[in-house]
Amino acid sequence: QVQLVESGGGLVQAGASLRLSCAASGRSFSSYPMAWFRQAPGKERDFVAAISWSGANIYQADSVKGRFTISRDNAKNTAYLQMNSLKPEDTAVYYCAAGPWGGTGYYIRTSEYTYWGQGTQVTVSS
Repeated sequence: QVQLVESGGGLVQAGASLRLSCAASGRSFSSYPMAWFRQAPGKERDFVAAISWSGANIYQADSVKGRFTISRDNAKNTAYLQMNSLKPEDTAVYYCAAGPWGGTGYYIRTSEYTYWGQGTQVTVSS
């Protein structure tokens, strides 16, 4: 069992930066690929970025490429999403996800993830 808690969201102006954190508790954090998804009101949950268990493989959605960076620190059981040059269209609830256990790559579908955090709100004003 893995529990995930996101933090770092907030209200910022366009062009600003935020860093989201996802703290994991439970067993074997380093055995899980991690990802960030986001969900705007009335829309589906969309993939943002994913990282393999080792951090060697990373994949980002085209909409955030060059602006957002996913990373992880297995010693601290924490994953991060550095968000730069924020735009109003980035406004959403951001969720971190873990899974599948022992996965060797990165995964971009919500159905591939086992554990989810409660989400953190990011609001970008124009």
